Amino acid sequence: MCWHILHNREEAEDATQDVFIAIYQSKHLFKGESQLSTWIHRITMNKCLEYMRRAKRKKRFGIKVPIDESFFAVENESQLNPEQVLMERERSKAFFTAVQQLSENQRAAYSLHHFDEFSYKEISESMNLSLSAVESLIFRAKQQLLKQLKDPILKNWI
Repeated sequence: MCWHILHNREEAEDATQDVFIAIYQSKHLFKGESQLSTWIHRITMNKCLEYMRRAKRKKRFGIKVPIDESFFAVENESQLNPEQVLMERERSKAFFTAVQQLSENQRAAYSLHHFDEFSYKEISESMNLSLSAVESLIFRAKQQLLKQLKDPILKNWI
């Protein structure tokens, strides 16, 4: 979940570690009013949003936060010729760059739905938002991505 939201290996690893520490330190606060997985997703979402805000502050001061290059690996690379592999990597970079430009909440909701295959209900519980708010975030994220992406193949990825 951290990987798909943050798109940076080091930050995702750090965030994941912070999530486990937060779970351990606040396990006594879990009241059982929701599922354990929902509680863990909420902690994870909060940590990811915290890292995204931190990255945004760094950007303001001129520090770039790169997306890990291994993120753009192409499936079935051995079945493609080198030109096709290069094209797929470029498309992948363009797609994930566009996703990175979404607002924090749009990126989080879209990533959870598109990459982690969470249902809208699971996203609403994880992000502590209403179902209609999640639907709206994902709809607006898709509209924004459609506007940004010119390649017809990339539009199919949305």
